[in-house]
Amino acid sequence: MAGSPRVLRRLCVLLMVETVSGAWGPSTGTHISPSIPALAVNQTPMADCRDVCGLNASDRCDFVRATPDCRSGGGYLDYLEGIFCHFPASLLPLAVTLYVFWLLYLFLILGVTAAKFFCPNLWAISSVLKLSHNVAGVTFLAFGNGAPDIFSALVAFSDPRTAGLAIGALFGAGVLVTTVVAGGITILHPFLAASRPFLRDIAFYMAAVFLTFTALYLGRVTLAWALGYLGFYVFYVVTVILCTWIYRWQRRKSLVYSMPGTPETQSDSEEEPVSSNTNSYDYGDEFRPLFSQEESTARILVHALNPLDLRAWRSKSASWRALKVLKLPVEFLLLLTVPVVDPDKDDRNWKRPLNCLHLVVSPLVLVLTLQSGAYGVYEIGGLFPVWAVVVIAGTAVASVTFFATSNEVPPRLHWLFAFLGFLTSALWINAAATEVVHILRSLGVVFRLSNTVLGLTLLAWGNSIGDAFSDLTLARQGYPRMAFSACFGGIIFNILVGVGLGCLLQIAWGHVPEVKLQPEGLLVWVLAGALGLSLAFSLLAVPLQCFRLRRTYGVCLLLFYLGFLAVALLTEFGVIHLNRT
Repeated sequence: MAGSPRVLRRLCVLLMVETVSGAWGPSTGTHISPSIPALAVNQTPMADCRDVCGLNASDRCDFVRATPDCRSGGGYLDYLEGIFCHFPASLLPLAVTLYVFWLLYLFLILGVTAAKFFCPNLWAISSVLKLSHNVAGVTFLAFGNGAPDIFSALVAFSDPRTAGLAIGALFGAGVLVTTVVAGGITILHPFLAASRPFLRDIAFYMAAVFLTFTALYLGRVTLAWALGYLGFYVFYVVTVILCTWIYRWQRRKSLVYSMPGTPETQSDSEEEPVSSNTNSYDYGDEFRPLFSQEESTARILVHALNPLDLRAWRSKSASWRALKVLKLPVEFLLLLTVPVVDPDKDDRNWKRPLNCLHLVVSPLVLVLTLQSGAYGVYEIGGLFPVWAVVVIAGTAVASVTFFATSNEVPPRLHWLFAFLGFLTSALWINAAATEVVHILRSLGVVFRLSNTVLGLTLLAWGNSIGDAFSDLTLARQGYPRMAFSACFGGIIFNILVGVGLGCLLQIAWGHVPEVKLQPEGLLVWVLAGALGLSLAFSLLAVPLQCFRLRRTYGVCLLLFYLGFLAVALLTEFGVIHLNRT
Protein backbone atom coordinates (compact mmCIF):
# COMPACT_ATOMS: atom_id res chain seq x y z
CA MET A 1 0.00 0.00 0.00
CA ALA A 2 3.01 2.30 0.32
CA GLY A 3 3.12 2.91 -3.43
CA SER A 4 -0.59 3.67 -3.74
CA PRO A 5 -0.34 7.44 -3.08
CA ARG A 6 2.36 7.70 -5.75
CA VAL A 7 0.14 5.85 -8.22
CA LEU A 8 -2.76 8.17 -7.42
CA ARG A 9 -0.60 11.26 -7.85
CA ARG A 10 0.51 10.00 -11.26
CA LEU A 11 -3.15 9.45 -12.12
CA CYS A 12 -3.91 13.07 -11.13
CA VAL A 13 -1.07 14.31 -13.33
CA LEU A 14 -2.26 12.27 -16.31
CA LEU A 15 -5.75 13.57 -15.77
CA MET A 16 -4.71 17.23 -15.65
CA VAL A 17 -2.24 16.97 -18.53
CA GLU A 18 -5.13 17.37 -20.95
CA THR A 19 -5.60 20.98 -19.89
CA VAL A 20 -2.34 22.00 -21.55
CA SER A 21 -2.36 19.65 -24.52
CA GLY A 22 -4.70 21.72 -26.65
CA ALA A 23 -2.37 21.68 -29.62
CA TRP A 24 -2.55 17.93 -30.09
CA GLY A 25 -5.27 15.87 -31.59
CA PRO A 26 -6.69 12.60 -30.30
CA SER A 27 -4.63 10.52 -32.68
CA THR A 28 -1.02 9.68 -31.97
CA GLY A 29 0.93 12.81 -32.62
CA THR A 30 -1.48 14.39 -35.09
CA HIS A 31 -0.77 18.08 -34.96
CA ILE A 32 -3.92 20.06 -35.58
CA SER A 33 -2.97 23.60 -34.54
CA PRO A 34 0.22 25.53 -33.88
CA SER A 35 1.66 24.60 -30.52
CA ILE A 36 2.44 27.26 -27.95
CA PRO A 37 6.18 27.11 -27.35
CA ALA A 38 6.26 29.08 -24.11
CA LEU A 39 4.53 31.76 -22.14
CA ALA A 40 5.00 35.22 -23.60
CA VAL A 41 7.81 34.18 -25.93
CA ASN A 42 9.08 37.06 -28.04
CA GLN A 43 7.50 36.58 -31.43
CA THR A 44 6.73 38.70 -34.49
CA PRO A 45 4.44 41.54 -33.40
CA MET A 46 0.81 40.81 -34.13
CA ALA A 47 -2.44 42.63 -33.62
CA ASP A 48 -3.65 42.78 -30.02
CA CYS A 49 -7.19 41.51 -29.62
CA ARG A 50 -7.94 44.39 -27.24
CA ASP A 51 -7.77 46.74 -30.24
CA VAL A 52 -11.11 45.41 -31.48
CA CYS A 53 -13.15 47.90 -29.45
CA GLY A 54 -11.41 50.80 -31.21
CA LEU A 55 -12.68 49.69 -34.63
CA ASN A 56 -15.95 50.45 -36.35
CA ALA A 57 -18.77 48.11 -35.35
CA SER A 58 -18.93 46.68 -38.89
CA ASP A 59 -15.27 45.65 -38.82
CA ARG A 60 -15.14 44.01 -35.40
CA CYS A 61 -16.41 40.57 -36.40
CA ASP A 62 -13.91 40.22 -39.27
CA PHE A 63 -11.10 41.42 -36.99
CA VAL A 64 -11.94 38.84 -34.29
CA ARG A 65 -12.13 36.01 -36.82
CA ALA A 66 -8.91 37.01 -38.61
CA THR A 67 -6.70 37.88 -35.61
CA PRO A 68 -4.80 34.93 -34.07
CA ASP A 69 -4.72 36.69 -30.68
CA CYS A 70 -8.53 36.50 -30.52
CA ARG A 71 -8.76 32.73 -30.95
CA SER A 72 -9.75 30.89 -27.81
CA GLY A 73 -7.76 27.70 -28.46
CA GLY A 74 -10.02 25.55 -26.26
CA GLY A 75 -13.36 25.31 -24.54
CA TYR A 76 -16.79 24.68 -25.97
CA LEU A 77 -17.80 28.26 -26.85
CA ASP A 78 -16.05 31.11 -28.65
CA TYR A 79 -17.01 34.02 -26.42
CA LEU A 80 -15.29 36.77 -28.39
CA GLU A 81 -16.97 35.75 -31.62
CA GLY A 82 -20.25 35.56 -29.74
CA ILE A 83 -19.94 39.16 -28.53
CA PHE A 84 -18.75 40.78 -31.75
CA CYS A 85 -20.38 38.59 -34.41
CA HIS A 86 -23.71 37.47 -32.97
CA PHE A 87 -24.69 40.58 -31.00
CA PRO A 88 -25.08 43.97 -32.68
CA ALA A 89 -22.98 46.78 -31.24
CA SER A 90 -26.05 48.36 -29.62
CA LEU A 91 -26.61 45.18 -27.59
CA LEU A 92 -23.03 44.93 -26.31
CA PRO A 93 -24.12 45.72 -22.71
CA LEU A 94 -26.68 42.89 -22.91
CA ALA A 95 -24.03 40.45 -24.13
CA VAL A 96 -21.66 41.44 -21.33
CA THR A 97 -24.46 41.08 -18.76
CA LEU A 98 -25.28 37.58 -20.02
CA TYR A 99 -21.61 36.64 -19.87
CA VAL A 100 -21.36 37.88 -16.27
CA PHE A 101 -24.39 35.81 -15.25
CA TRP A 102 -22.94 32.76 -17.01
CA LEU A 103 -19.63 33.39 -15.23
CA LEU A 104 -21.39 33.45 -11.84
CA TYR A 105 -23.21 30.23 -12.69
CA LEU A 106 -19.92 28.59 -13.65
CA PHE A 107 -18.53 29.54 -10.23
CA LEU A 108 -21.62 27.87 -8.73
CA ILE A 109 -20.90 24.74 -10.78
CA LEU A 110 -17.29 24.74 -9.57
CA GLY A 111 -18.36 25.06 -5.94
CA VAL A 112 -21.03 22.35 -6.04
CA THR A 113 -18.83 19.89 -7.91
CA ALA A 114 -15.84 20.36 -5.62
CA ALA A 115 -17.76 20.32 -2.33
CA LYS A 116 -20.36 17.62 -2.96
CA PHE A 117 -18.61 15.22 -5.33
CA PHE A 118 -14.87 15.83 -5.68
CA CYS A 119 -13.94 16.13 -1.99
CA PRO A 120 -16.02 13.14 -0.77
CA ASN A 121 -14.40 10.86 -3.33
CA LEU A 122 -10.96 12.09 -2.29
CA TRP A 123 -11.83 11.23 1.32
CA ALA A 124 -12.96 7.79 0.21
CA ILE A 125 -9.72 7.27 -1.71
CA SER A 126 -7.65 8.34 1.31
CA SER A 127 -9.66 5.84 3.38
CA VAL A 128 -8.97 3.08 0.86
CA LEU A 129 -5.27 3.95 0.92
CA LYS A 130 -5.40 3.97 4.76
CA LEU A 131 -3.88 7.45 5.05
CA SER A 132 -3.93 9.26 8.38
CA HIS A 133 -6.11 12.35 8.65
CA ASN A 134 -3.05 14.62 8.84
CA VAL A 135 -1.60 13.28 5.59
CA ALA A 136 -5.00 13.33 3.92
CA GLY A 137 -5.61 16.88 5.13
CA VAL A 138 -2.49 18.38 3.56
CA THR A 139 -2.77 16.33 0.35
CA PHE A 140 -6.22 15.13 -0.74
CA LEU A 141 -8.28 17.61 1.28
CA ALA A 142 -6.07 20.50 0.16
CA PHE A 143 -6.44 19.30 -3.43
CA GLY A 144 -10.19 19.06 -3.02
CA ASN A 145 -10.58 22.51 -1.50
CA GLY A 146 -8.22 24.09 -4.00
CA ALA A 147 -9.49 22.25 -7.08
CA PRO A 148 -11.06 25.33 -8.74
CA ASP A 149 -7.87 27.37 -8.18
CA ILE A 150 -5.59 24.58 -9.39
CA PHE A 151 -7.54 23.78 -12.54
CA SER A 152 -7.99 27.47 -13.35
CA ALA A 153 -4.22 27.95 -13.00
CA LEU A 154 -3.46 24.94 -15.20
CA VAL A 155 -5.81 26.20 -17.91
CA ALA A 156 -4.46 29.75 -17.67
CA PHE A 157 -0.80 28.67 -17.80
CA SER A 158 -1.50 26.64 -20.96
CA ASP A 159 -1.92 29.84 -23.01
CA PRO A 160 0.50 32.81 -23.01
CA ARG A 161 -2.40 35.23 -23.38
CA THR A 162 -3.99 34.10 -20.11
CA ALA A 163 -0.89 33.39 -18.00
CA GLY A 164 -1.48 36.65 -16.15
CA LEU A 165 -4.79 35.25 -14.95
CA ALA A 166 -2.97 32.45 -13.14
CA ILE A 167 -0.52 34.77 -11.40
CA GLY A 168 -3.23 37.28 -10.56
CA ALA A 169 -5.63 34.63 -9.28
CA LEU A 170 -3.09 32.78 -7.13
CA PHE A 171 -1.65 35.96 -5.61
CA GLY A 172 -5.05 37.65 -5.41
CA ALA A 173 -6.60 34.68 -3.63
CA GLY A 174 -3.64 34.66 -1.25
CA VAL A 175 -4.16 38.31 -0.33
CA LEU A 176 -7.93 37.81 -0.03
CA VAL A 177 -7.72 34.74 2.21
CA THR A 178 -4.93 36.00 4.47
CA THR A 179 -6.62 39.38 5.02
CA VAL A 180 -10.39 39.35 4.46
CA VAL A 181 -11.07 35.76 5.53
CA ALA A 182 -8.51 35.68 8.35
CA GLY A 183 -9.65 39.10 9.53
CA GLY A 184 -13.32 38.10 9.39
CA ILE A 185 -12.61 35.02 11.51
CA THR A 186 -10.88 37.15 14.14
CA ILE A 187 -13.70 39.70 14.20
CA LEU A 188 -16.38 37.02 14.52
CA HIS A 189 -14.63 35.03 17.24
CA PRO A 190 -11.40 36.30 18.90
CA PHE A 191 -9.29 33.31 19.95
CA LEU A 192 -5.90 31.97 20.99
CA ALA A 193 -4.03 30.79 17.86
CA ALA A 194 -1.93 27.62 17.76
CA SER A 195 1.58 29.05 17.74
CA ARG A 196 3.65 26.30 16.11
CA PRO A 197 1.29 25.47 13.20
CA PHE A 198 0.81 29.19 12.51
CA LEU A 199 4.54 29.95 12.40
CA ARG A 200 5.21 26.83 10.30
CA ASP A 201 2.51 27.57 7.73
CA ILE A 202 3.23 31.28 7.36
CA ALA A 203 6.96 30.59 7.00
CA PHE A 204 6.33 28.07 4.23
CA TYR A 205 3.87 30.37 2.50
CA MET A 206 6.29 33.30 2.60
CA ALA A 207 8.94 31.05 1.07
CA ALA A 208 6.52 30.02 -1.68
CA VAL A 209 5.69 33.68 -2.41
CA PHE A 210 9.41 34.50 -2.52
CA LEU A 211 9.97 31.68 -5.03
CA THR A 212 7.23 33.05 -7.26
CA PHE A 213 8.49 36.63 -6.88
CA THR A 214 11.97 35.46 -7.92
CA ALA A 215 10.55 33.58 -10.92
CA LEU A 216 8.76 36.75 -12.04
CA TYR A 217 11.94 38.79 -11.59
CA LEU A 218 13.98 36.29 -13.62
CA GLY A 219 11.21 36.13 -16.21
CA ARG A 220 11.25 32.38 -16.60
CA VAL A 221 10.48 29.05 -14.94
CA THR A 222 12.82 26.22 -15.87
CA LEU A 223 12.19 22.51 -15.47
CA ALA A 224 14.32 22.43 -12.31
CA TRP A 225 12.41 25.42 -10.93
CA ALA A 226 9.01 23.78 -11.60
CA LEU A 227 10.17 20.55 -9.98
CA GLY A 228 11.47 22.63 -7.08
CA TYR A 229 7.96 23.99 -6.50
CA LEU A 230 6.52 20.47 -6.28
CA GLY A 231 9.45 19.23 -4.21
CA PHE A 232 8.99 22.12 -1.79
CA TYR A 233 5.37 21.12 -1.30
CA VAL A 234 6.43 17.51 -0.61
CA PHE A 235 8.85 18.92 1.97
CA TYR A 236 5.96 20.86 3.52
CA VAL A 237 3.86 17.68 3.76
CA VAL A 238 6.74 15.79 5.37
CA THR A 239 7.23 18.67 7.82
CA VAL A 240 3.55 18.59 8.80
CA ILE A 241 3.72 14.84 9.37
CA LEU A 242 6.90 15.11 11.46
CA CYS A 243 5.53 18.02 13.52
CA THR A 244 2.35 16.05 14.22
CA TRP A 245 4.32 12.96 15.19
CA ILE A 246 6.59 14.97 17.51
CA TYR A 247 3.57 16.67 19.08
CA ARG A 248 1.83 13.34 19.69
CA TRP A 249 5.00 11.79 21.06
CA GLN A 250 5.50 14.68 23.51
CA ARG A 251 1.85 14.54 24.53
CA ARG A 252 1.95 10.79 25.17
CA LYS A 253 5.14 11.23 27.16
CA SER A 254 3.55 13.89 29.35
CA LEU A 255 0.49 11.68 29.85
CA VAL A 256 2.67 8.74 30.82
CA TYR A 257 4.33 10.82 33.53
CA SER A 258 1.06 12.29 34.77
CA MET A 259 -1.12 9.13 34.54
CA PRO A 260 1.17 6.15 34.06
CA GLY A 261 -1.60 3.61 34.41
CA THR A 262 -3.96 4.83 31.72
CA PRO A 263 -2.15 6.54 28.85
CA GLU A 264 -4.05 4.60 26.23
CA THR A 265 -7.42 5.93 27.34
CA GLN A 266 -6.55 9.50 26.36
CA SER A 267 -7.82 10.60 22.97
CA ASP A 268 -5.44 12.43 20.68
CA SER A 269 -6.96 15.68 19.46
CA GLU A 270 -4.90 15.61 16.27
CA GLU A 271 -6.25 12.27 15.21
CA GLU A 272 -9.93 12.77 15.86
CA PRO A 273 -11.92 11.11 13.13
CA VAL A 274 -13.08 13.40 10.37
CA SER A 275 -16.24 12.31 8.66
CA SER A 276 -16.56 12.62 4.93
CA ASN A 277 -20.20 13.48 5.49
CA THR A 278 -19.18 17.09 5.99
CA ASN A 279 -18.79 17.36 2.24
CA SER A 280 -20.73 14.48 0.72
CA TYR A 281 -24.31 14.87 -0.37
CA ASP A 282 -27.13 13.10 1.48
CA TYR A 283 -29.66 13.07 -1.31
CA GLY A 284 -30.11 9.33 -0.99
CA ASP A 285 -31.40 9.68 2.57
CA GLU A 286 -33.90 12.46 2.03
CA PHE A 287 -36.92 10.28 1.45
CA ARG A 288 -36.02 7.35 3.66
CA PRO A 289 -39.27 5.70 4.93
CA LEU A 290 -40.09 5.56 8.63
CA PHE A 291 -40.15 1.76 8.61
CA SER A 292 -37.49 -0.29 6.91
CA GLN A 293 -38.78 -2.03 3.82
CA GLU A 294 -37.24 -3.45 0.71
CA GLU A 295 -37.34 -0.90 -2.07
CA SER A 296 -37.68 -1.75 -5.72
CA THR A 297 -34.82 -1.06 -8.11
CA ALA A 298 -36.78 1.68 -9.87
CA ARG A 299 -37.60 3.39 -6.56
CA ILE A 300 -33.94 3.30 -5.51
CA LEU A 301 -32.95 4.94 -8.79
CA VAL A 302 -35.56 7.70 -8.45
CA HIS A 303 -34.54 8.45 -4.86
CA ALA A 304 -30.84 8.42 -5.70
CA LEU A 305 -31.33 10.94 -8.52
CA ASN A 306 -33.48 13.29 -6.46
CA PRO A 307 -31.45 16.35 -5.31
CA LEU A 308 -34.35 18.01 -3.48
CA ASP A 309 -35.44 17.46 0.13
CA LEU A 310 -39.05 18.63 0.35
CA ARG A 311 -38.96 18.75 4.14
CA ALA A 312 -35.90 21.00 4.12
CA TRP A 313 -37.47 23.08 1.35
CA ARG A 314 -40.46 23.96 3.54
CA SER A 315 -38.31 25.07 6.47
CA LYS A 316 -35.75 27.14 4.58
CA SER A 317 -35.70 30.84 3.74
CA ALA A 318 -36.60 32.34 0.37
CA SER A 319 -32.94 33.08 -0.44
CA TRP A 320 -32.00 29.46 0.24
CA ARG A 321 -34.81 28.28 -2.03
CA ALA A 322 -33.73 30.61 -4.83
CA LEU A 323 -30.15 29.35 -4.64
CA LYS A 324 -31.38 25.75 -4.51
CA VAL A 325 -33.40 26.26 -7.68
CA LEU A 326 -30.21 27.38 -9.42
CA LYS A 327 -28.33 24.37 -8.07
CA LEU A 328 -30.93 21.75 -9.00
CA PRO A 329 -29.91 21.27 -12.68
CA VAL A 330 -26.23 21.06 -11.72
CA GLU A 331 -26.85 18.64 -8.85
CA PHE A 332 -29.08 16.39 -10.97
CA LEU A 333 -26.50 16.27 -13.77
CA LEU A 334 -23.70 15.50 -11.32
CA LEU A 335 -25.78 12.83 -9.54
CA LEU A 336 -26.37 11.22 -12.92
CA THR A 337 -22.72 11.27 -14.00
CA VAL A 338 -20.53 11.18 -10.84
CA PRO A 339 -20.54 8.25 -8.38
CA VAL A 340 -19.74 9.05 -4.74
CA VAL A 341 -18.44 6.52 -2.22
CA ASP A 342 -19.01 7.30 1.46
CA PRO A 343 -17.02 5.03 3.84
CA ASP A 344 -18.96 6.39 6.85
CA LYS A 345 -22.26 4.90 5.68
CA ASP A 346 -23.14 1.25 6.24
CA ASP A 347 -23.84 0.71 2.55
CA ARG A 348 -20.99 3.09 1.53
CA ASN A 349 -23.57 4.96 -0.59
CA TRP A 350 -24.11 1.91 -2.81
CA LYS A 351 -27.07 2.53 -5.13
CA ARG A 352 -27.14 -0.47 -7.44
CA PRO A 353 -29.19 0.89 -10.37
CA LEU A 354 -27.55 4.32 -10.29
CA ASN A 355 -24.02 2.97 -9.89
CA CYS A 356 -24.56 0.63 -12.81
CA LEU A 357 -25.80 3.58 -14.84
CA HIS A 358 -22.61 5.42 -13.80
CA LEU A 359 -20.55 2.71 -15.48
CA VAL A 360 -22.05 3.84 -18.79
CA VAL A 361 -22.46 7.58 -18.29
CA SER A 362 -19.24 8.44 -16.41
CA PRO A 363 -16.82 7.07 -19.05
CA LEU A 364 -18.90 8.84 -21.69
CA VAL A 365 -18.46 12.12 -19.79
CA LEU A 366 -14.73 11.46 -19.56
CA VAL A 367 -14.24 11.18 -23.33
CA LEU A 368 -16.60 14.09 -24.09
CA THR A 369 -14.85 16.49 -21.69
CA LEU A 370 -11.25 15.51 -22.48
CA GLN A 371 -9.88 18.12 -24.89
CA SER A 372 -13.36 19.69 -25.10
CA GLY A 373 -14.75 16.59 -26.76
CA ALA A 374 -12.02 16.11 -29.38
CA TYR A 375 -11.28 12.59 -28.17
CA GLY A 376 -14.92 11.59 -27.97
CA VAL A 377 -15.83 12.50 -31.55
CA TYR A 378 -12.64 11.07 -33.02
CA GLU A 379 -13.49 8.21 -35.38
CA ILE A 380 -11.47 5.01 -35.20
CA GLY A 381 -10.44 4.12 -38.71
CA GLY A 382 -12.64 6.94 -39.94
CA LEU A 383 -15.75 4.86 -39.26
CA PHE A 384 -16.57 4.32 -35.59
CA PRO A 385 -16.52 7.18 -33.05
CA VAL A 386 -14.76 6.71 -29.73
CA TRP A 387 -17.85 7.68 -27.73
CA ALA A 388 -19.79 4.75 -29.25
CA VAL A 389 -17.06 2.30 -28.25
CA VAL A 390 -17.14 3.70 -24.71
CA VAL A 391 -20.93 3.33 -24.51
CA ILE A 392 -20.84 -0.27 -25.72
CA ALA A 393 -18.04 -1.25 -23.33
CA GLY A 394 -19.69 0.58 -20.43
CA THR A 395 -23.03 -1.09 -21.10
CA ALA A 396 -21.40 -4.53 -21.04
CA VAL A 397 -19.64 -3.84 -17.72
CA ALA A 398 -22.81 -2.32 -16.24
CA SER A 399 -24.89 -5.36 -17.24
CA VAL A 400 -22.46 -7.78 -15.60
CA THR A 401 -22.34 -5.61 -12.44
CA PHE A 402 -26.13 -5.33 -12.25
CA PHE A 403 -26.78 -9.08 -12.43
CA ALA A 404 -23.82 -9.98 -10.19
CA THR A 405 -24.80 -7.69 -7.29
CA SER A 406 -27.78 -6.95 -5.07
CA ASN A 407 -29.48 -3.76 -3.92
CA GLU A 408 -28.68 -4.29 -0.24
CA VAL A 409 -24.99 -5.31 -0.12
CA PRO A 410 -22.25 -3.29 -1.86
CA PRO A 411 -19.87 -5.37 -3.99
CA ARG A 412 -16.35 -6.13 -2.90
CA LEU A 413 -14.84 -3.78 -5.49
CA HIS A 414 -17.21 -0.91 -4.75
CA TRP A 415 -14.23 1.26 -3.75
CA LEU A 416 -13.29 1.52 -7.44
CA PHE A 417 -16.27 3.82 -7.92
CA ALA A 418 -14.43 6.41 -5.79
CA PHE A 419 -11.68 6.59 -8.42
CA LEU A 420 -14.26 6.81 -11.22
CA GLY A 421 -16.07 9.58 -9.34
CA PHE A 422 -12.78 11.40 -8.73
CA LEU A 423 -11.88 11.36 -12.43
CA THR A 424 -15.33 12.40 -13.60
CA SER A 425 -15.76 15.24 -11.10
CA ALA A 426 -12.22 16.48 -11.82
CA LEU A 427 -13.00 16.73 -15.52
CA TRP A 428 -16.27 18.52 -14.81
CA ILE A 429 -14.26 21.03 -12.74
CA ASN A 430 -11.69 21.33 -15.50
CA ALA A 431 -14.37 21.95 -18.14
CA ALA A 432 -15.99 24.68 -16.01
CA ALA A 433 -12.60 26.24 -15.20
CA THR A 434 -11.76 26.36 -18.92
CA GLU A 435 -14.94 28.28 -19.66
CA VAL A 436 -14.26 30.64 -16.72
CA VAL A 437 -10.81 31.51 -18.06
CA HIS A 438 -12.13 32.17 -21.58
CA ILE A 439 -15.00 34.34 -20.32
CA LEU A 440 -12.63 36.41 -18.18
CA ARG A 441 -10.30 36.91 -21.13
CA SER A 442 -13.26 38.02 -23.27
CA LEU A 443 -14.33 40.52 -20.62
CA GLY A 444 -10.76 41.77 -20.45
CA VAL A 445 -10.81 42.37 -24.21
CA VAL A 446 -14.12 44.24 -24.01
CA PHE A 447 -13.10 46.47 -21.10
CA ARG A 448 -9.39 46.59 -22.05
CA LEU A 449 -8.35 45.19 -18.67
CA SER A 450 -5.19 43.22 -18.03
CA ASN A 451 -5.42 39.53 -17.19
CA THR A 452 -3.70 40.24 -13.88
CA VAL A 453 -6.45 42.54 -12.58
CA LEU A 454 -9.12 40.08 -13.74
CA GLY A 455 -7.28 37.31 -11.93
CA LEU A 456 -6.84 39.17 -8.65
CA THR A 457 -10.50 40.28 -8.62
CA LEU A 458 -13.11 38.16 -10.39
CA LEU A 459 -11.23 34.88 -10.63
CA ALA A 460 -9.78 35.10 -7.11
CA TRP A 461 -13.15 36.12 -5.62
CA GLY A 462 -15.05 33.42 -7.47
CA ASN A 463 -12.67 30.61 -6.57
CA SER A 464 -12.30 31.72 -2.93
CA ILE A 465 -15.91 32.45 -2.06
CA GLY A 466 -16.65 28.84 -1.06
CA ASP A 467 -13.64 28.58 1.23
CA ALA A 468 -14.44 31.97 2.71
CA PHE A 469 -17.98 30.96 3.65
CA SER A 470 -16.76 27.62 5.03
CA ASP A 471 -14.08 29.21 7.20
CA LEU A 472 -16.36 31.97 8.48
CA THR A 473 -19.06 29.41 9.28
CA LEU A 474 -16.53 27.35 11.25
CA ALA A 475 -15.57 30.46 13.22
CA ARG A 476 -19.21 31.32 13.92
CA GLN A 477 -19.78 27.77 15.18
CA GLY A 478 -16.94 28.08 17.68
CA TYR A 479 -13.95 26.65 15.74
CA PRO A 480 -11.92 29.77 14.88
CA ARG A 481 -8.55 28.06 15.32
CA MET A 482 -9.40 25.39 12.74
CA ALA A 483 -10.71 28.03 10.31
CA PHE A 484 -7.64 30.26 10.79
CA SER A 485 -5.28 27.34 10.14
CA ALA A 486 -7.17 26.50 6.95
CA CYS A 487 -6.53 30.04 5.66
CA PHE A 488 -2.80 29.40 5.39
CA GLY A 489 -2.66 25.64 4.82
CA GLY A 490 -4.79 25.59 1.66
CA ILE A 491 -3.15 28.47 -0.20
CA ILE A 492 0.30 26.88 0.22
CA PHE A 493 -0.95 23.98 -1.87
CA ASN A 494 -2.54 26.30 -4.43
CA ILE A 495 0.52 28.42 -5.16
CA LEU A 496 3.13 25.64 -5.10
CA VAL A 497 1.16 23.06 -7.07
CA GLY A 498 -0.62 25.62 -9.25
CA VAL A 499 2.58 27.25 -10.50
CA GLY A 500 4.79 24.16 -10.33
CA LEU A 501 2.45 21.72 -12.05
CA GLY A 502 1.16 24.30 -14.53
CA CYS A 503 4.66 25.18 -15.72
CA LEU A 504 5.83 21.55 -15.61
CA LEU A 505 3.03 20.40 -17.90
CA GLN A 506 3.63 23.33 -20.25
CA ILE A 507 7.33 22.44 -20.48
CA ALA A 508 6.57 18.74 -21.03
CA TRP A 509 3.91 19.21 -23.70
CA GLY A 510 5.40 22.30 -25.33
CA HIS A 511 8.83 20.60 -25.65
CA VAL A 512 10.58 23.74 -24.45
CA PRO A 513 13.36 24.08 -21.85
CA GLU A 514 11.56 26.78 -19.86
CA VAL A 515 8.39 28.80 -19.51
CA LYS A 516 8.93 32.51 -20.03
CA LEU A 517 7.03 34.94 -17.83
CA GLN A 518 6.67 38.61 -18.67
CA PRO A 519 4.82 40.53 -15.92
CA GLU A 520 2.04 42.76 -17.20
CA GLY A 521 3.45 46.06 -15.99
CA LEU A 522 3.59 47.42 -12.47
CA LEU A 523 0.43 45.69 -11.26
CA VAL A 524 2.06 42.27 -10.83
CA TRP A 525 4.69 43.76 -8.55
CA VAL A 526 2.03 45.62 -6.57
CA LEU A 527 0.19 42.31 -6.13
CA ALA A 528 3.30 40.38 -5.08
CA GLY A 529 4.38 43.15 -2.73
CA ALA A 530 0.93 43.34 -1.12
CA LEU A 531 0.90 39.61 -0.46
CA GLY A 532 4.37 39.75 1.05
CA LEU A 533 3.44 42.74 3.24
CA SER A 534 0.25 41.06 4.50
CA LEU A 535 2.20 37.96 5.51
CA ALA A 536 4.95 40.02 7.15
CA PHE A 537 2.32 41.99 9.07
CA SER A 538 0.71 38.79 10.40
CA LEU A 539 4.10 37.29 11.21
CA LEU A 540 4.88 40.30 13.39
CA ALA A 541 1.43 41.14 14.76
CA VAL A 542 0.33 37.68 15.87
CA PRO A 543 3.37 36.91 18.12
CA LEU A 544 3.25 40.47 19.50
CA GLN A 545 -0.29 39.69 20.68
CA CYS A 546 1.02 36.50 22.32
CA PHE A 547 -1.09 34.65 19.71
CA ARG A 548 -4.30 36.02 21.26
CA LEU A 549 -5.99 37.39 18.16
CA ARG A 550 -8.35 40.28 18.82
CA ARG A 551 -10.88 42.15 16.71
CA THR A 552 -8.45 45.03 16.23
CA TYR A 553 -6.14 42.71 14.31
CA GLY A 554 -9.03 41.59 12.09
CA VAL A 555 -10.05 45.19 11.33
CA CYS A 556 -6.45 46.03 10.37
CA LEU A 557 -6.42 43.12 7.92
CA LEU A 558 -9.68 44.26 6.30
CA LEU A 559 -8.38 47.82 5.95
CA PHE A 560 -5.16 46.46 4.43
CA TYR A 561 -7.14 44.61 1.74
CA LEU A 562 -9.23 47.67 0.90
CA GLY A 563 -6.06 49.74 0.58
CA PHE A 564 -4.44 47.09 -1.62
CA LEU A 565 -7.51 46.89 -3.85
CA ALA A 566 -7.57 50.66 -4.28
CA VAL A 567 -3.86 50.77 -5.18
CA ALA A 568 -4.27 47.85 -7.63
CA LEU A 569 -7.17 49.48 -9.46
CA LEU A 570 -5.43 52.87 -9.58
CA THR A 571 -2.37 51.12 -11.02
CA GLU A 572 -4.47 49.29 -13.61
CA PHE A 573 -6.08 52.51 -14.85
CA GLY A 574 -2.75 54.37 -15.01
CA VAL A 575 -3.27 56.77 -12.11
CA ILE A 576 -0.28 55.19 -10.36
CA HIS A 577 2.61 54.55 -12.72
CA LEU A 578 6.36 54.60 -12.98
CA ASN A 579 8.01 57.59 -14.58
CA ARG A 580 10.06 56.45 -17.54
CA THR A 581 13.20 58.44 -18.17
